[in-house]
Amino acid sequence: MTGNHVPARLLASYVRGEDLAADQAWAVEAHLESCPDCRARLAGISAPEVTSLAGSVWSGIEPSLTPQAHPSRVKQWLVTWVTPVAMPWLVMIVLVTLLACWFDEVSGSSVSLVRLFAPVLPVAGVAASWARGIDPAYELVAATPRAGLYLVLRRTTAMLAVLLPLLLGAGWATGTHGGWWLLPSLAFTTGTLALGAVIGIGRAAVLLIAAWVAVIVLPTVSLQRQAFVLAPGTLPVWAGIFAATALVVFLRRTAFTRLGANN
Repeated sequence: MTGNHVPARLLASYVRGEDLAADQAWAVEAHLESCPDCRARLAGISAPEVTSLAGSVWSGIEPSLTPQAHPSRVKQWLVTWVTPVAMPWLVMIVLVTLLACWFDEVSGSSVSLVRLFAPVLPVAGVAASWARGIDPAYELVAATPRAGLYLVLRRTTAMLAVLLPLLLGAGWATGTHGGWWLLPSLAFTTGTLALGAVIGIGRAAVLLIAAWVAVIVLPTVSLQRQAFVLAPGTLPVWAGIFAATALVVFLRRTAFTRLGANN
């Protein structure tokens, strides 16, 4: 960038779709988001092949378009943080949490389902926020220069901002101390991202949830005793897992720029 604006040659190359370096394309798009002057310059650049393609596409879709009200600033903010396809998953997680609360209240069991499922429920949210098989616009989003770990963490944070207060409320309603599952929940979240950098986030989420249910949930429910992995004395272990997996995510951050990491 020169003089706080995109150089003319770089802007023209961007319009023509030339093979720019990833950091250059990212810098151009990030600058265009906040600079109306460069957006105006972008609109004035003539590229016959691009103009022809855009014109043919527009002529095909224009008859089916209807005027839409300008979205509110709140809606625009939400769309930039949460993919719309994640909403059914959020509803599902809320229903599972409410069902677990109801079961804990009416069953009188010594085993709390809220405490058992709270560590892995955010994992489903992580998968919903960035998974190839769920989001129909995934290829479009994943191919943009600003995709990668930045977008994964942004969407994951948005999901956690909804789920963690919900789970804390459920824990308070059932008498389950949040400290017993909060660290495991964060460890599973970063663990999903760390494993997802290798096998894909969707596959990592399924694998971790299945392993937790098979190794911890089913034996705990059948034996009617508290899971030893959620005892207060195990919190330092969960803190270590959280720190280690967060470090792996940082070291493997470039893996999230590849489309395979979104499976």
